[in-house]
Amino acid sequence: MLVTITTELPDATDLGYLLHKHPARLQSFDLSVGTAHVFYPEATPERCTAALLLEVDAIGLARSKRFGGRDADTLGHYVNDRPYASTSMLAVALGQVFRTAMTGRCDSRPELAASDVPLVIEVTALPARGDAGLVERLFAPLGWAVEAQAVPLDPEFPNWGDSRYVNLTLTGTLRLADALRHLYVLLPVLDDAKHYWVGDDEIGKLMRNGEGWLADHPERDVITTRYLAHQRSLVRDATERLDELDDSAGDTTSLEEAAETVDAPTPLRIHRAEAVLQALRDVGAHRVADVGCGPGALLTRLVADPAFTEIVGTDVSSGALNVAETRLHLGDLSDRQRDRIRLLQSSVTYEDDRITGLDAVVLMEVVEHIEPTRLDALEATVFGHAAPASVIVTTPNSEYNALYPHLAAGTMRHTDHRFEWTRAEFADWASRVAGAFGYTVEHRSIGDLDAVHGSPTQLALFRRV
Repeated sequence: MLVTITTELPDATDLGYLLHKHPARLQSFDLSVGTAHVFYPEATPERCTAALLLEVDAIGLARSKRFGGRDADTLGHYVNDRPYASTSMLAVALGQVFRTAMTGRCDSRPELAASDVPLVIEVTALPARGDAGLVERLFAPLGWAVEAQAVPLDPEFPNWGDSRYVNLTLTGTLRLADALRHLYVLLPVLDDAKHYWVGDDEIGKLMRNGEGWLADHPERDVITTRYLAHQRSLVRDATERLDELDDSAGDTTSLEEAAETVDAPTPLRIHRAEAVLQALRDVGAHRVADVGCGPGALLTRLVADPAFTEIVGTDVSSGALNVAETRLHLGDLSDRQRDRIRLLQSSVTYEDDRITGLDAVVLMEVVEHIEPTRLDALEATVFGHAAPASVIVTTPNSEYNALYPHLAAGTMRHTDHRFEWTRAEFADWASRVAGAFGYTVEHRSIGDLDAVHGSPTQLALFRRV
């Protein structure tokens, strides 16, 4: 089994730092499935390729009780594609050999590890059970250009047709950690088989490695079902957890994201998070609290940026904080990285000394979930007691709702919204709060701007005078 990773970074040999494997060394690792070798067929400043070659001990696997050795006397355990096909065994090797790289950690090149880099990944003899377009449907939504070249059953007899194997080439600009996690999950999904017993711990692996992309993947159900070996109870549990992470989950009680994604190549939630990050950079914030953080959508972006040295996530829901902890995979982070992050159960309407004196507090889609009669408590808590140098507030623009065909007239974007402001109403509130607590306020638009109705989301950036 062979997978290669190629990059043409300005100093391409930095790939060795990201993978934690030196380009000048051949390294071998004894794994449960065989022996993995890491080497670099090319390593120049212009172009660098890392290769992982897995030598599978097929006879040892057949005789192992862990891998189904009870039937080791059957011919099928000895005559199979295990030594050659890029299946779940290659995914296991990737996860063990490149474990640190998959977490996104690189102490010597932290900015590079957090950045998108140009990559070309090639996987040979990849089993692809399913229709011809499955490989494309799995990888393309993740930002990859996909080339899947079918391997013929026998080149000498082309009329026999193609086998179920493909040689896969993925080209894209992504974080290396994300690319490795895509492979880790999707290789066994394409094979629709695993070489080991699938238990409850597989859900945790799926959630950790699918963080940030699986919840809203268009083939999520296929990925979840195949990765968990079609075990209904595991699939059900994983689906429930993914629904908590996916703002666009298609339940009947949530209309906001269904409306937001109409005719939007990039989901509004992505534009919103990017606008908040830009505002934080504009005010030079390093110590930030995401108040009402929910399952951690913004926190994952803050953690990925080393400019944010102290990150606090608060929410009234302990369940949401548990999901955020899983999403951030705190257990996989170094002590230094973990020390940057605190998750606290707290309410935005009650004073909390643990978030006072920070550079910035973010209220991203929070205020509209508060009863109007409790807004004064929110104002006193955030602007008065916490008193950060800056406050960033985003909230829906109710005027834009007229452009969403899924929303009936007078309907709000989420059943838990207590109100939704027009642009004028939001401006009046922001101006009053700024004057009362000693801040200036700047308004920004988020999402596609309509000449009549404005933008779908509105942002207010408060700076303390």
